Amino acid sequence: MQCQTVLPGTECTFWGKQGCIFSEGSCQTIVENCEGCERIVEGSIGRVCSVYPAPAKKWSLGICNFATHVKVEIKTEELKINPLKASKKAAGKKK
Repeated sequence: MQCQTVLPGTECTFWGKQGCIFSEGSCQTIVENCEGCERIVEGSIGRVCSVYPAPAKKWSLGICNFATHVKVEIKTEELKINPLKASKKAAGKKK
């Protein structure tokens, strides 16, 4: 349904027949960590997230999974292989 309070006319998954069904009753403004994200839109209460109504909750557990301005580095560790086990494994395959 379409939001009729903070972002009038935009599709909102939290808008129901009784109004906003979000636990706080309305979207909340963005937090400092959201600055630079492409999902920020201007609403009737100020700058809000177009995807999630409570940005502070998303950032409380770490990086927001909707953030477009944050790059997550994936650490890949080089596996250490025991040379003795590797030689036995290779010898076993020759049979």
